Amino acid sequence: MEFFTSYDGTRLACRVSGDGPPVVCLPGGPQESACLGELGGLSAHRRLIMPDLRGTGRSAMPADLASCRCDRLVDDLEALRGHLGLDRMNLLAHCAGANLAVQYVSRLPHRVGRLALITPSVRAVGIAISGELRRDTVRSRRDEPWFPEAFAALEAIGAGLATPASWQAVAPFSYGRWDEAARAHRAAEEERLDGRVVAAFNAEGAFTPDTTRALLTRFGSPVLVLAGEVDPGAPPSTSAELAGLFPRAEFAVQPGAGHFPWLDDPDRFVATAVAFLGQPGAHRGPLPR
Repeated sequence: MEFFTSYDGTRLACRVSGDGPPVVCLPGGPQESACLGELGGLSAHRRLIMPDLRGTGRSAMPADLASCRCDRLVDDLEALRGHLGLDRMNLLAHCAGANLAVQYVSRLPHRVGRLALITPSVRAVGIAISGELRRDTVRSRRDEPWFPEAFAALEAIGAGLATPASWQAVAPFSYGRWDEAARAHRAAEEERLDGRVVAAFNAEGAFTPDTTRALLTRFGSPVLVLAGEVDPGAPPSTSAELAGLFPRAEFAVQPGAGHFPWLDDPDRFVATAVAFLGQPGAHRGPLPR
């Protein structure tokens, strides 16, 4: 772990692993960076800088919980860039971390070299995901033994009739394989989430979709948007719409993948990420220690 101090004196932590050009990797949630693991082995090709968002993991809980709001976390990310001594950084973001990434890009576009958005949340840009689309995305899995219960729960959630049991039942849809490893990952995810921080992250005022969308059309650096083929949390068509907001975006769908493509097919995920991050224009300087 490395530690740095943000703009308001809050002590923040980040995990650092691997070798090669640095990539700052934002977790979803919001939660600690442990949910990213080694991104399927990407650490063998890049030096991964994975911050614990404030109020999570080894980072301190701030005196003002409202500072955990997504748009305000842009200042933490800028503090991390300064701590690393990078003029421009390559940025990879998963799920809700994409909401932070696009807000950072809209405010400080000159500080980002390449941007990879992995099964991204689209709240920050105001793209709606219908219940019908989520159901259509998972229907190809109808022959799996857990499907009937999970699909019924997904329908209940879409109808506004969710219970805690409903959210438990739909968990298999987040993974390309609902095996022992996926179950362990899911259990760890639940332990890492702090409801107070999640509520603060999404609080009123966190997102200004019209403004963000307009600013993203001016971001001229390369962008990768990667969707999982069977991910109802970030359906491929929704991710494609997000990619369309950028002037220079690549869009890819990982076959058979859910919300965590580096777990479902690590080799394919790493190959896609390295091919994108390794193109000309990536930061090549050493990471300061």
